Amino acid sequence: MSETNELYPIFLKVHQLQILIVGGGNVALEKLTFLLKSSPNAKVQLVAPEIRNEIRELALKHSINFIEKPYKRTLLKQKYLVIAATDKGEVNLQVYLDCRKKNLLVNVADTPQLCDFYLGGIVTKGNVKVAISTNGKSPTTAKRLRQFFEEVIPDDINELVENLNKYRKTIKGNFEKKVVTLNKLTESLVK
Repeated sequence: MSETNELYPIFLKVHQLQILIVGGGNVALEKLTFLLKSSPNAKVQLVAPEIRNEIRELALKHSINFIEKPYKRTLLKQKYLVIAATDKGEVNLQVYLDCRKKNLLVNVADTPQLCDFYLGGIVTKGNVKVAISTNGKSPTTAKRLRQFFEEVIPDDINELVENLNKYRKTIKGNFEKKVVTLNKLTESLVK
């Protein structure tokens, strides 16, 4: 019997939530780049004893706070989400254990058993955002699906969303009536 994907997708307002990334190398750069691509105004603090120049450039461009020191548990204060992305397994494990004690959501890069969430593939076209997960099994498949959806979702989808939002505000009646009307209007999208 195949495994069921039990993940529950949510869209976080990371421009309102403090995020900590532990690490300053290639993996941290990948996680930070991914986060900023989707959410350029994300509130991020990054800590590592050594920080790559590409991370420094991103930090300056996006007002990211970086600390060039080793990780300390006190950095978890007032954070909502943590990403451990060092090349030191013992540091990543300590970050995970510290987050467990504080009930913080944590992702330990390339260690699914130490993750509360995964960073999946994301397609963004204006107000439309599609997230893709393979339950942590195949990031490459998520990447290919992202590329596929980037091609098939029309570039003018944002205009449609904006127009439907304006129209939705003019519909009279209760919630059920509005849903029925909008469902009829949008059913051609799936045909």
